[in-house]
Amino acid sequence: MTQKQKIICVLYDDPIDGYPTSYARNTIPKLQQYPDGQSMPSPKSIDFNPGELLGSISGELGLRKFIENSGHELIVTSDKDSEDSVFDQHLEDASIVISQPFWPAYLTADRINKAPNLKLAITAGIGSDHVDLQSAIDNNLTVCEVTYCNSISVAEHAVMQILALVRNYIPQYKWVVSGGWNISDSVSRSYDIEGMDVGVVAAGRIGVAVLKRMKPFDVNLHYTDRHRLPEEIENQLNLTYHKDVNSLAENCDVISIHCPLHPETEHLFNDALISKMRRGSYIVNTARGKICDKDSITRALESGQLAGYAGDVWFPQPAPNDHTWRTAPNHALTPHTSGTSLSAQARYAAGVREILECWFEGRPIRDEYLIVQNGALAGTGAHSYSAGNTTDGSDQASKFKS
Repeated sequence: MTQKQKIICVLYDDPIDGYPTSYARNTIPKLQQYPDGQSMPSPKSIDFNPGELLGSISGELGLRKFIENSGHELIVTSDKDSEDSVFDQHLEDASIVISQPFWPAYLTADRINKAPNLKLAITAGIGSDHVDLQSAIDNNLTVCEVTYCNSISVAEHAVMQILALVRNYIPQYKWVVSGGWNISDSVSRSYDIEGMDVGVVAAGRIGVAVLKRMKPFDVNLHYTDRHRLPEEIENQLNLTYHKDVNSLAENCDVISIHCPLHPETEHLFNDALISKMRRGSYIVNTARGKICDKDSITRALESGQLAGYAGDVWFPQPAPNDHTWRTAPNHALTPHTSGTSLSAQARYAAGVREILECWFEGRPIRDEYLIVQNGALAGTGAHSYSAGNTTDGSDQASKFKS
């Protein structure tokens, strides 16, 4: 039997009216593989029903029975941001930290230095920028995420928000619930997306999924990525490739952001880049909030340089109550929910269990799940990330009050 380990799992709070006793649907579709052929998470077994709420504290990612039967200790909390948080109280003797991007437990250099037993950080989802990857490299931590588990979930959310912005959906809905029938107000900022130039920043799994889903709308599709797509895909989707984000910005009406956050993409969309975009353009950001400079986005919305901004990612998370995006004009933002649909939760919970089974049994973790291993970027991390740290400022999450 392996030595007893303490696992801290940081999850978001239960619904305000309590953990669900029933659900809108009885089942979710059972998928056999991801679109590119990658196999779904394959743990030996699971202790949850797919379609349940697993990402909140009562759901526990369906892990408690497995972890405790394996002889280990599981601490589940949503309290993560203040210096005396439950997360910090248990971190000193924790071996494993599990966290979701939607309610991230920021593993800063200070926290890593306070956790001498910490060996493994698992992202229940995709995107491990809430971990100081440089410190993880320096301290020989293994960092994993459940690659592809919620990529299509995010792509669907991005397409929804592109249409919501261009068609001015949110104000129209508000007129209905307020008892109005103000058609002129509703359509005064509503356009057809047909014929527009729509581009994505990064054409990985999510970016390509967005491009595929936007093609039937008869738009002109563009992309930029440091790894150019095969000619076959470019021809199939009739894509225009741009060698850099500046060229993309100058030639698009709508930009959807899908690159990971690392030092090269931090504050990529700033005043200078946004000024290159067509007046009245739209940005949808379902990647990471810090890819966009917070104040630059707000200024562009106020001036009209941007006709709208949407997405579901903020920095830090949860966003402080005085975050300027909350009150900026013409936005259609949501909390970070795109990748944590009930369907996605079933996949990333199973993926976390698969990673833990490998870890406890000393078996190799899938290469596609690896971000950092043996003191270097590894697997997906080596393909998609740059070494460095993007957690500075995460302490501001403590300013959120529900």
